[in-house]
Amino acid sequence: MADPRLTPARGDLAAKYLEGTVKAARFVEGERLEICASIAPLREAPLADAMQSTEALKGEVVTIYDRNGEGWAWGQLEADGYVGWLPEAALAKLNPNRTHQITAIRTFAFPGPSIKLPPIETLVMLSLVTVAREEADFAVTNEGLFLPKHHVAERGQKETDFVAVAERFVGTPYLWGGKSSLGIDCSGLVQISLNAAGIGCPRDSDMQQASLGRALDPAEAKRLQRGDLLFWKGHVAIARDGETIVHANAHHMATVIENTHATIARIKAAGSPLAAIRRLNA
Repeated sequence: MADPRLTPARGDLAAKYLEGTVKAARFVEGERLEICASIAPLREAPLADAMQSTEALKGEVVTIYDRNGEGWAWGQLEADGYVGWLPEAALAKLNPNRTHQITAIRTFAFPGPSIKLPPIETLVMLSLVTVAREEADFAVTNEGLFLPKHHVAERGQKETDFVAVAERFVGTPYLWGGKSSLGIDCSGLVQISLNAAGIGCPRDSDMQQASLGRALDPAEAKRLQRGDLLFWKGHVAIARDGETIVHANAHHMATVIENTHATIARIKAAGSPLAAIRRLNA
């Protein structure tokens, strides 16, 4: 059965590429657009108070299949395939020539070449921009935004240690469906950290458990390595070494570093034993 989180199909409408594999009243090609807001919520329903499934960041590509006429658009994110409703105000014509990405966990966009000016926008890690030129210590986008030069890199630059990326989010508030330093959840932390290292990653923890790396046998699991992923039902954490993990969690309502064995015991006592440990490296 197709996963509805990743399948743009409803009884009344579905993506054209699914024709012949799902039932729907009609099939549409859709329109490829991009996210123009700093962060756009992707929700389960076209309502401002509907549950947030994930977030789309500035420059992300989305294919829109439907609009409800009340400010919401239904579509599928290109990067991880997630399906849901986005605010139409967060959408713009696709710019296929995005040249750079934000490498800081967040940065300010200024209206001119001075940090004393009031920022226009806050951009977060892996947001995409088009840099037109450099001026002093700033990268200037084609929209006229001035970004601190050392917070921007050419698109496709890869971090060498995805765990170090995750550690930079320590202290970030926990947010269901979040994937930025303004608010993040457990699987969002794994996804954004791996993506920063150039590694593809699905959005939710069950998807990550099913597809990332290989499962460790009990003997291997006693010797955790940096970058191993620990899974519980509905939760994931990243091993920093043999003794500590980093994870975004609702217990602390933040991204924290804590002792691995104490965390396993605490979560088990709450009714969820450790389900699997997976290793990305061979």
